[in-house]
Amino acid sequence: MANPTILTENTSRPERGRERGSDFSELSRRITEAGLLRRRPLYYSVRFGAVGLALAGSVAAFLVLGDSWSQLFVAVALAVVFGQLGLAAHDLAHRQVFSRRRPSEAGGLLTANLLLGMGYGWWMNKHTRHHANPNHEEKDPDVSPDLLVWSRRQASRAVGIPRFIGRHQAALFFPLLTLEGLNLSFNSFKALRSPALKRPLLEGTLLVVHFALYFGGLFAVLSPGKALVFLAVHQGLFGIYLGSVFAPNHKGMPMIEEGTRLDFLRRQVLTSRNVRGGVFVDALMGGLNYQIEHHLFPSMPTPALARAQHITERYCAELGIPYHRTGLLASHREALRHMRDVGEPLRAAR
Repeated sequence: MANPTILTENTSRPERGRERGSDFSELSRRITEAGLLRRRPLYYSVRFGAVGLALAGSVAAFLVLGDSWSQLFVAVALAVVFGQLGLAAHDLAHRQVFSRRRPSEAGGLLTANLLLGMGYGWWMNKHTRHHANPNHEEKDPDVSPDLLVWSRRQASRAVGIPRFIGRHQAALFFPLLTLEGLNLSFNSFKALRSPALKRPLLEGTLLVVHFALYFGGLFAVLSPGKALVFLAVHQGLFGIYLGSVFAPNHKGMPMIEEGTRLDFLRRQVLTSRNVRGGVFVDALMGGLNYQIEHHLFPSMPTPALARAQHITERYCAELGIPYHRTGLLASHREALRHMRDVGEPLRAAR
């Protein structure tokens, strides 16, 4: 499943005589009967409280240490905290925390825009399109060839920077991730001009407040040189952390070409990868290591995903649907191998 496969009509056919479209309904019934879609307020209260305390502690340590190179330890800690804030915003956007839209949106705006410096509305629009068509060459914004290429078809059409980077994108992937945090913020400001954004003034104000406090604090407490090093370490590690959480989920899994018809269950399962690893990986990835179940049930609270994984894997085995689950390091190897393979035509052409 880790090869740069293109899904075709043959892979979309149900393995049994069941009517097309009913397979997911049966899985949904089993998940619902198991009570896995119920909200978990205690879990999220503890988790978000811990992230809030970590953020407050990091800020307090920053103010106490003053103009010192010891601040680089704070930069490392804040990179992890920012990654956890991103995961919290993700869960809020999917209504895993609150069932109603308004509290979910309010929490998402405060977490993403004010605390993280990322546009909630822009990201939610982008992420919704990804969930609807994961790994679809034309419809999934996460595999658009903006900088990297994700299929040999994209490689054959690449020009400019994607063509240049695509030749060595596997080696450049992690260095490029150091810019991911800044890229998210840049696109968030850019999206403020989009007519699709519901509250550009509110979102823009929250983003400006975030960066005023962020840069103001850096240059008020640290000398210019230390402030720039702090910025590089913090944003670089944050980008690597966040990118390393999302990359194993779909990169290197089969791509869907235009015209291929898949039912919802197969579209989500065949293009997603689960990552095993226990409690540590669950906490590190915020439950996104259960990517298959998350795509099938986006509003399912994080602590229910592990149990849903067992139900879903058994059900896929009943239907004969390939279900891919691997370790954390293996998932990255598969993703990097895929990036190297799809870039081969560019190296050969050169």
